[in-house]
Amino acid sequence: MNDASAYAIVLGLATALAAGVVGSFGLMKRMTLAGDVVSHLALPGLGAAFLWKVNPIAGAAVTVALGIVLIHQLERRSGLAIETAIGVVFVAALAAGALLTPREDLIDALFGGFGAIRTIELAIGLLGCAAVIGTLYAMRHKLILIIFSPDIARSLKIDVDRVNFLYLCTFGATILIGLRFLGALLVGAMIIVPAATARRLATSLNRFIVLSAAISMLSVGAGFIAARYSHLALGPCIVGVASAMFALSLLKRGG
Repeated sequence: MNDASAYAIVLGLATALAAGVVGSFGLMKRMTLAGDVVSHLALPGLGAAFLWKVNPIAGAAVTVALGIVLIHQLERRSGLAIETAIGVVFVAALAAGALLTPREDLIDALFGGFGAIRTIELAIGLLGCAAVIGTLYAMRHKLILIIFSPDIARSLKIDVDRVNFLYLCTFGATILIGLRFLGALLVGAMIIVPAATARRLATSLNRFIVLSAAISMLSVGAGFIAARYSHLALGPCIVGVASAMFALSLLKRGG
């Protein structure tokens, strides 16, 4: 195994850990489908980066950041529900991404796999994962209270807008880190599917969060193995494993 493969596995597992935690809170906030939508915000940035021959993750970071700020402002100023605000931004991002992305780079943008991971990219990715997990851990009590009763949270002087914006930032950061492996089309699944599986199996809130992270990491690890020995694309292998685990969870009664 060369350094690039080892880097990919380490960063993939770290990203899966962050995605599992983010997804558990996203499911409780009823915005897991936002994973697909926020990932598509990266498409215009990916397209522009491929077109101008710059780092695709840097290009995606710009449009994801702008999209998250726009979603947050739409939610605050227009009174739209967050899923509606996300949907409005989504269609514009999808159209722009399709127009900007060169045809020869479209598959990489949609399904991942663009370029080997360098040491600096591994370090930045691991720091990003640590920041996501650390931020969610620090504000977990506030976030849970906001999810179940925003009015009580406001009465306790919790800045609901700030906490929601920080959560959106962790959501976007996780999407960005996972883009290299899964692409804009599939990266949302790493947030959605493990959380949905864990929800059917867990019996408490803490177990739900831990199980979501564990299932996400297992999906990525097994996906790497499947891709290596079957010579198939990595992204679909990871999502296929996660989907199979969800299908198995349906066998549990009373879920």
